[in-house]
Amino acid sequence: MKFVIQRDQLIDSVQHVMKAISSRTTIPILTGMKIEATEEGIKLTGSDSDISIESFIPKEEDGIVYIDHIEPGSIVLQAKYFPDIVKKLPQKTVEIESDNNRNVTIRSGNAEFHLNGQDPEEYPHLPQLQTEDSFELPIDLLKNLIRQTVFAVSTSETRPILTGVHVKMEDGQLEFIATDSHRLASRKIPLDQPEGKNVPAVVIPGKSLTELNKILGDSEETIEISVTENQVLFRTKHLYFLSRLLDGNYPETSRLIPEQSKTVVTIDGKELLNSVDRASLLAKENRNNVVRLMTKENNHLEITGNSPEVGNVVEEVLANEVDGEDLKISFSAKYMMDALKAVDHDQVKVEFTGAMRPFLIRPVDNDQILQLILPVRTY
Repeated sequence: MKFVIQRDQLIDSVQHVMKAISSRTTIPILTGMKIEATEEGIKLTGSDSDISIESFIPKEEDGIVYIDHIEPGSIVLQAKYFPDIVKKLPQKTVEIESDNNRNVTIRSGNAEFHLNGQDPEEYPHLPQLQTEDSFELPIDLLKNLIRQTVFAVSTSETRPILTGVHVKMEDGQLEFIATDSHRLASRKIPLDQPEGKNVPAVVIPGKSLTELNKILGDSEETIEISVTENQVLFRTKHLYFLSRLLDGNYPETSRLIPEQSKTVVTIDGKELLNSVDRASLLAKENRNNVVRLMTKENNHLEITGNSPEVGNVVEEVLANEVDGEDLKISFSAKYMMDALKAVDHDQVKVEFTGAMRPFLIRPVDNDQILQLILPVRTY
């Protein structure tokens, strides 16, 4: 195998693929990165058996040549060393060559590295998913769906199913839902599916979606999503991202969402976010940074944080509108801030149903985005 490649393209692909490689894997060959050279270009593969990522660098694209002098072949290189070597090479181009004894030479400028490769035949073959159950989304829309939900997955392994995002499609709507049982984040989008084509509901590990989100650049292009019983594949022109799915039944979350509200506050989302952020500075008396909110007359809200040993903070915020009963409620500042950042609209509506009932946050003019938070009992 031999090829000469633009270093920047190689670095990008190596960084993508590294996100799937773990030093803690039980299969020794998976601590390596597979490099495959064909006439069309170079393919890099990394896998930890939960996530597998393939990144393809075309020989040329849009008239720009990325790879020259290709002699087809493949090799597995130690992922512990290869990325750092590539990053620190002196020149813009890199020559990589392997001989019949799997000795690999990496040259750039006056620098020359020799690495011992491993047998590419031992590297597990990634399943090529052929499935009827697939649909396409614009990449930037998928990134939004992930960003607005994945932060709410559980970080505790006591209920593994809650560490994933529930993805389901019904009545022409695609919905992403995440909950850790103290809060819930949901985002829906309309999606036209051809008649009789149904994608099963699945639970995708939050970790996989977080990594995918980091790899995908902001782009107008589309990504194809294919689902089988135990895996999901995200595919773009040059990227193949495969993740296992979580087993088990996701809890029925629609029951958690209150039907009607007793107090509705319409307010500037940024102002509320900044105010809760300031109140949380002196609300560190317990892990959750509990902040209190109280309605006052003339559409004012009082937001307070206190820490007996340190001091307290009180701030009044003017809402656009406060409808319904008076209210005093306490909640985790972190959860509230995460939710407001995810909603990401100028005007938000916060719907309360009492001091000890879950409350909802959504944009004023968009019912496709929903955040739910359980309050904290403090008095």
